[in-house]
Amino acid sequence: MSHVLLLPILLPLLAAVVCVAGQKRGLAFQRPVSLAATVALPLVAAVLVASAAQGEISSYAMGAWPAPFGIVLVLDRLSAAMVMLTSVLALPALIYSLAGADAKGRSFHALFQFQLAGLNGAFLTGDIFNLFVFFEVLLGASYGLLAHGGGLLRARASITYIVLNLAGSTLFLIALAFIYGTLGTLNIADLARVLPQVPPSDQALVRTAFALLVIVFALKAALLPLSFWLPLAYGAAIAPVAALFAVLTKVGIYALLRISGIVLNSAEFTVSLFDPWLVPVAITTIAVGAIGVLAAPRLSVVVAYLVVVSTGTLLSVITVLDTASTAAVIYYMLHSTLATGGFFLLADAIANQRGDRGDKLERGPHVRDLKVLGSAFLVLAVAVSGMPPLSGFLGKVMLMQAVQSSEWVEAIWPALLVSSLVVGLALARQVSVLFWEPIADEPRPVYPPPSRLRATAVVALVAASPILTLATGSVSAYARAAAEQLVARQGYIDAVLGTTPQIIRERRPR
Repeated sequence: MSHVLLLPILLPLLAAVVCVAGQKRGLAFQRPVSLAATVALPLVAAVLVASAAQGEISSYAMGAWPAPFGIVLVLDRLSAAMVMLTSVLALPALIYSLAGADAKGRSFHALFQFQLAGLNGAFLTGDIFNLFVFFEVLLGASYGLLAHGGGLLRARASITYIVLNLAGSTLFLIALAFIYGTLGTLNIADLARVLPQVPPSDQALVRTAFALLVIVFALKAALLPLSFWLPLAYGAAIAPVAALFAVLTKVGIYALLRISGIVLNSAEFTVSLFDPWLVPVAITTIAVGAIGVLAAPRLSVVVAYLVVVSTGTLLSVITVLDTASTAAVIYYMLHSTLATGGFFLLADAIANQRGDRGDKLERGPHVRDLKVLGSAFLVLAVAVSGMPPLSGFLGKVMLMQAVQSSEWVEAIWPALLVSSLVVGLALARQVSVLFWEPIADEPRPVYPPPSRLRATAVVALVAASPILTLATGSVSAYARAAAEQLVARQGYIDAVLGTTPQIIRERRPR
């Protein structure tokens, strides 16, 4: 794999630096730079996925410093899939922004590329300190992207979002300090090796440290009660930013998968860290998200609550953490990210044709492109509600099959089924208001000129669910192989640490 493993991070970083350096030359300079880097990312991701699909876990030691002493990037099937997901989502979001959204503020393209660098780095890093570093990179970029376009609504959302994430970052650092102080390492593979050796006198402290880490990841994933910020933030962001933000919550879920699969399950005293609280909280998150879908006043806020529902859905199953459940989580994570990302773009496309009413869920003027937008809405509504025959239905079937042997099956199944019904009914009511109940005597608004860029971006993400449905066999097989790799754990440890001998570690003073 050699240096190719660096490209998902280096490409957007270099593009961001070039955009900053050429800021005085305007969007005419920044747009092709940003677009070229973003177009290249799926190609690089395809190379990484092809390499990971062979079953070999690749480790890249920065500066030739071996783990656990140096910084390492690690490529396995799961991290390759997440880099590909980010790349596939980012390209339509950027294309949509080129129709004019990027001109609503300064430094959009630099921030967009920094966001991609942070996301890809978080998926590829092999130690939790650099996970914190990449979290800060993507969060710093997201602060600017959320405020892009200005306005009171975005200002309020930005303040809440920044304060909450700064608190999360502080908690993250505290957890890292406890973990390093007790275990002497922050490398993920090395943590899995030393955690079973923790003496009983230190186990309570180590368990507390990892509990703090789980809280941080739950905040990033928008798990209740740490999810109140998401509808406010995502509903306020401009459409291409909200679409890219669809993958932000998945960083938290990915981190929970990675840390629990590799580290927490390696020791008896941490294997039950998610019990018995995670499933009830996840189910409550599903319920609150579904109620939000019913009560939201705007379509973009509806989609934000759909992200909350997907978080609860994924985390309700993650506690099982066997091959079947992990594979189902990976598949559903791919589906829900692309579907909600596409829905954010579609919500903006609909709002552009409703004059002053925008995406408010109230009767308004006729929509010009009724058939096209209505068809797109139908596809995405079926996908996100989990109705057959699209990928949302297949993903929920996989999730429900995976928890058949769980003690929580009698709670998880009704939550998944009822949420699908509620979301489906809510979206059916909304499509009626938006498309089928126009105010006949109201003059048509002045429509903006048609944009091929916006149309291309929306079509690309709307088509993602049908394409994923047709490719379910190969995608689910890859997801199962990724799950087996994660659950096996030892292959990851050997790939990162190799034959590195045990070292004498610093310990906290006794």
